[in-house]
Amino acid sequence: MNKKVGIIYSTTDGQTLKICQRIAEHLKNSGFSTDIIEISAFKDSVSKYPKLIIGASIRYGKHSKKVTAFIQKHKNALDQIDVAFFSVNLVARKSDKNRFNTNPYVIKYFKQLDWTPKIIDVFAGTLDYKSYSFLDRIMIKLIMKMTDGPTSTNTPIEYTDWDRVKAFSIKISQI
Repeated sequence: MNKKVGIIYSTTDGQTLKICQRIAEHLKNSGFSTDIIEISAFKDSVSKYPKLIIGASIRYGKHSKKVTAFIQKHKNALDQIDVAFFSVNLVARKSDKNRFNTNPYVIKYFKQLDWTPKIIDVFAGTLDYKSYSFLDRIMIKLIMKMTDGPTSTNTPIEYTDWDRVKAFSIKISQI
């Protein structure tokens, strides 16, 4: 059995990569080897991996166009292997929006995409106003105000549930 897992990601502020690295740690502890590759740098055949994970952050309600293009380009090959997908967004900080079937962005994305991986999950990201550009800071504060989130904080708030990330990793190791 090939115990190689490809982890392909698109990140905006780095949290998706951090989650990918944690997933890789969990998989390594389960006897798997992993390759973590930024989606623009992926040049291999998808079929190189019996298991593939796609991690994608959301900014302003949308996943990166690179992720959508990757999935559309490789859709047939993806259907031949075990694929897991996770989305990272701040809306998932809310308990009623932190599952793939309750997160409005993920639901909308997969309806538009017309493709479904074997495992889908969604994780909350990190809110870090100091790291954002002026325009992003204004926009994200506006979004946070509309969604009853914090609009003033000097320190980053990491909402990622690392126990859920571990559970996701275990699911992947079992498919």
